[in-house]
Amino acid sequence: MPWDQDTVKRHEAWFDSPVGRFALARELHLVDTVIADWPRRNQRLVEIGCGLGIFLEEFWRGGLDITGLDNSPAMIAACRERLGHRAELFLGNADHLPFEDKEFDYAALVTLLEFCPDPGAVLREATRTAKKGLVLAFLNRWSLYAREQRKVGQKNGQKNGLDTTLSQARWFSWPEISRLICAHVGHKPTLARSILAGPPSTWKDRPGLRQMNSLICPPFLGAFTVVRVDFIGEKPLTPLPAWTTEAGMGGA
Repeated sequence: MPWDQDTVKRHEAWFDSPVGRFALARELHLVDTVIADWPRRNQRLVEIGCGLGIFLEEFWRGGLDITGLDNSPAMIAACRERLGHRAELFLGNADHLPFEDKEFDYAALVTLLEFCPDPGAVLREATRTAKKGLVLAFLNRWSLYAREQRKVGQKNGQKNGLDTTLSQARWFSWPEISRLICAHVGHKPTLARSILAGPPSTWKDRPGLRQMNSLICPPFLGAFTVVRVDFIGEKPLTPLPAWTTEAGMGGA
């Protein structure tokens, strides 16, 4: 089900909290680092599951022409309030995108697959709409962050030991995401890194803790992992005709 206004308020409150601001600054930095090699001028990017528009705004600041899509009217409204006319925004489903084949240069999925019933279909649709590559971010199931969240949730009696909206999420490990990408995108990951190595109790702007959680780590270690997949100059894992057919079926 699409997220409602209460969910929007919870997300906004999190990003406005000291811990949320600390984490977000490092997450945005990691995304910028991972896609640093991408050209920006006159390049179009669509963020699928754009939510509040926080990452979409960062893509805009980086010089990309931006489009966002979300299945929540409340999220689209919050995103519009943040971005004004800097972005085209669409209401729609991630597994059936209202876009033409290769309409964009790049596609982005930031902590979206965790909440999708069919992550493979979402990846195929993202691949169908992008010419040059995609970037995705996910919450790492192997991280200390995930472990601490499970403990907090268990104390509160939440499903799967997780609290609030995270109880609805399917948490992925780096090998699981890598296999999903190879199977449904048709290319191997080009670059993958993570950040926020410590648990949330250490996400503080203090000497030592700040350095530990700002360190860019291998993809299996930190709480927030970003993966770049380049299509240009990379050999597909499956023949292009089969890849195109599969992608079209995924969006049907």
